[in-house]
Amino acid sequence: MTIHGLKCILSPVIIIKSAREIEQLKRSNAIVAEVFQELRKKVVPGVSTLELDRIAEEIILSRGALPAFKGYRGFPATLCISINEEVVHGIPSQRQLREGDIVSLDVGAKLNGYFGDGAITLPVGEVDGEAKRLLEVTEKALYIGIEKARVGNRLFDISHAIQRWVESHGFSVVRDFVGHGIGMDLHEEPQIPNFGSPHQGPRLEKGMVFALEPMVNEGTYEVKILPDGWTVVTADGKRSAHFEHTIVITGDGAEILSKL
Repeated sequence: MTIHGLKCILSPVIIIKSAREIEQLKRSNAIVAEVFQELRKKVVPGVSTLELDRIAEEIILSRGALPAFKGYRGFPATLCISINEEVVHGIPSQRQLREGDIVSLDVGAKLNGYFGDGAITLPVGEVDGEAKRLLEVTEKALYIGIEKARVGNRLFDISHAIQRWVESHGFSVVRDFVGHGIGMDLHEEPQIPNFGSPHQGPRLEKGMVFALEPMVNEGTYEVKILPDGWTVVTADGKRSAHFEHTIVITGDGAEILSKL
């Protein structure tokens, strides 16, 4: 799940995680990865977003964990499911996926007090070439950001690398919602925008744990929130994609926790 706004990003207090805490975070994020492994099989034309939500919640509960998003600030579901022009925080419903849609699935799990968080965007059946390119560029942006999450770099080195890659392909990065630190709270400092100037922000250290999550739009980066108070859509109605991993900075780059 994304965090809204940009506050205190210049001098945040970033919690360094111990080896024991990182092990706990690996367990909660492994559940997130397992949910995605199953959902990849279930995203087909005709399935309802409510059914996908049920599957995700069943897996999380069966592992002794809790859905991290359900009830968080009043959010009513386990998954955030966002289709086509929906950017993030879509609410599951009886709506059925259709051939040619793209659908973002964002999930969190809480196990023994520690949070996991991740997101993927999947094609529904056959999609057009521009949709494929949007998904490819967005997923690659995530891994480009992860590559910059190294000891000695600065926080905005991640942000700048993501922005430069995305914009070089003619897309835009959302400004109003950003990545975040994560641990015993779903949203910890620092906030991590997907845009910015390099060599700025806190110096990165071993043991920092981040949820990196580029949100990339076909058209303008501007967004708006629907009357339900949650669903974020592109201002111009064009499509959006979203990928997220929880990572820990080690002495040798970043380790992805939300991946099996």
